[in-house]
Amino acid sequence: MTHKYTTYFKWINIVFDYLILNICLFLALSFDGALSLSGHLSELNKLELLLLNLIWFYCAKLFGLYNNVLDRDALPTMKASILAIVVYFVGIYLLSLTFPLLDFTFTFLFVFQLSLFILLTSWKFYFLALRRAKRKFWIDCTRIVVLGAGRAGVEVSKFFNSNPQLGYKVEGIFDDSVSGMVDDQPVLGNVEDCFSYMKAAGISEVYCALPNKEVSRIKSLVKEADKQMVRFKMVPDINDFIEHDVISGKNVKFSVLTPRVEPLENKFNELRKRLFDIGFSLFVVIFLLSWLIPLLGLIIKWNSNGPVFFKQLRSGKDNKPFYCFKFRTMTVNSDSDSVQARKGDMRVTKVGAFLRKTSIDELPQFINVLLGDMSVVGPRPHMLKQTEDYSVLIDTYMVRQFLTPGITGWAQVNGFRGETKETEAMSKRVEADLWYLENWSLLLDIRIVLLTIWQAIKGNENAY
Repeated sequence: MTHKYTTYFKWINIVFDYLILNICLFLALSFDGALSLSGHLSELNKLELLLLNLIWFYCAKLFGLYNNVLDRDALPTMKASILAIVVYFVGIYLLSLTFPLLDFTFTFLFVFQLSLFILLTSWKFYFLALRRAKRKFWIDCTRIVVLGAGRAGVEVSKFFNSNPQLGYKVEGIFDDSVSGMVDDQPVLGNVEDCFSYMKAAGISEVYCALPNKEVSRIKSLVKEADKQMVRFKMVPDINDFIEHDVISGKNVKFSVLTPRVEPLENKFNELRKRLFDIGFSLFVVIFLLSWLIPLLGLIIKWNSNGPVFFKQLRSGKDNKPFYCFKFRTMTVNSDSDSVQARKGDMRVTKVGAFLRKTSIDELPQFINVLLGDMSVVGPRPHMLKQTEDYSVLIDTYMVRQFLTPGITGWAQVNGFRGETKETEAMSKRVEADLWYLENWSLLLDIRIVLLTIWQAIKGNENAY
């Protein structure tokens, strides 16, 4: 198992380690007299600094110093750190013997190695102590249930209960043939009861450890999980096929399969996307909306009676409703929350037709992005009635709600926008949204933004 915050804290460790390393290097150069008052370094000193940084990179990688920084126990972490430091010191001596041109004086080596050992080990002790004290704060605990009280189900439950640093709390097990308690874990009911229990308890992740022979039943559970907006993980009991116990991966006694990969489950990716959203939205709000809102406000008010902005409840991330902002493009009417805009819609004003054709009406949604209700790129937020209707007709429809809705998205730049007269049209949009969910990258977001700008310039026949 990889914790969702692992990448984030991995980079914190990398940055602090290299910061300490270079502070010690400059401290040693100062004691050795190689660093002038103006801070000028000779070309040879610069080469030495580069080589010493590269050697640390190799040593840290050799001992996996930045692997599983939240999951690995304290003792193995300190052991790996000390071994990396020792090998690093040996590497420096070998380098000086191999290349006599590198002038590592006794004073330089003594000050550098002593300060590095003290500061780096102190930082590691501090991080481990802080990790232990703040683990509950750092770890966004995910409540889960397990299906199946067999060997695999019990193994999953025991593993998560004995490894709280992974951020999972097992609420209980569902099984058709067992009741009461299994290995100190309560059996909460039959397998069919799990989704109703999860909905009532606000749980959105399930680990299925049913016997491998129940393939058809597992397939139906996967479909139901998608409808209920539940992340479904499968734990096949591979020991069914092998006579002795096997171990899969590092320190994990079971394999976990999932119907789809979600890059944005990683908190580091989520942070990068959020920073992009804030930066891009601030640019649009400051340099575009600051003067466009007053100007369009006057034009919209002159063209028809009603407010400048149109706000509507839409389905957000985890299906939580939020008010989505747009420039008003229609006359005030009672059908706006239930009837989609269609070609030749008499409710659309003359100014509104231009705003919709150029997608300018969507620009106030950058305010939604700053508020955290939306992202620049993601599945388009639908009306609550649409979500209610299509969640029944399309099995995977609710999966798109795992993501924060966007102003534009992969579906929109591929032509799946505007009115959805048939269920097939919405199915294609959902398919595109799920592809985005599984293939997200920051470069993909930038690509979608550029394609959206190009389509706004040339116009889109489905924008009406």
